[in-house]
Amino acid sequence: MFEKGLLKGKRILVTGGGSGLGAAMGRRFVELGAELVICGRRLELLEATAAEMRSALGGKISVARCDIRDGAAVDAMMDQVWRDAPIDVLVNNAAATFIAQTEHLSFRAADAILAPTLHGTMYCTLAAGKRWIDGQHKGVVLSILSTSTITGRAFTVPSAMAKSAVLAMTKSLAVEWGPKGVRTVAIAPGAFPTPGASGQLRPEGRDESWAQRNPLGRAGDHSELANLASFLISDQAGYINGEMVVQDGGSHLRSSGAEDLLQWTDAQWQKQREGRAKG
Repeated sequence: MFEKGLLKGKRILVTGGGSGLGAAMGRRFVELGAELVICGRRLELLEATAAEMRSALGGKISVARCDIRDGAAVDAMMDQVWRDAPIDVLVNNAAATFIAQTEHLSFRAADAILAPTLHGTMYCTLAAGKRWIDGQHKGVVLSILSTSTITGRAFTVPSAMAKSAVLAMTKSLAVEWGPKGVRTVAIAPGAFPTPGASGQLRPEGRDESWAQRNPLGRAGDHSELANLASFLISDQAGYINGEMVVQDGGSHLRSSGAEDLLQWTDAQWQKQREGRAKG
């Protein structure tokens, strides 16, 4: 779809880059000539993913273990990454969510979602932005959000709140940091199934016909998201700033994606809570 050198010379940090959509985007960035740094909490997973990418694609791929919920750890990671060279792009991909009746959420459960999705994203963005601005280095922040920023979404309220806050950050920093050479953009993906997300958001008992109800009759392919991300972080998108691009086949025009859960029984919710506690 793109010229092979579209991202040549770009050094890109992807949070949550060891699996799922983060790994899919990272692979595409490397294919297009970028140098990649993937970060996450599980070092073994990061190293395995990096090794697989090097074997399949070549290129320069490094890993950085970091719990982005810890602001001091984020700052230390950025210091480590910057020792080799500044990054040019930060992709805020790491997040957490699960379905729950909101009135049953504990403070701890809410914080488990808000900490990586909102605080971690903010910590990473501030750490990168400060270094870019201090060094007069141009940069791009791409945040992976959700169509809940448009529709709201029942039963994943902390996630909808966090993603909406990150959208506000994206719009606000576009104005504040744009004059300093830093662009901020976002993608709101629809259904791009991954094992991790499916386990949390589509447990047994949910309506299985969701893909057919999409106006395009299917879920998204990871390559489609990776291609959109590649364009938005490239110089070819240099005049796009403060915008969120929706990529969901038009699904949010029909439904928020949570309506089937309104029909769940108390017994189904109890089973879901017990399963999450065991996990």
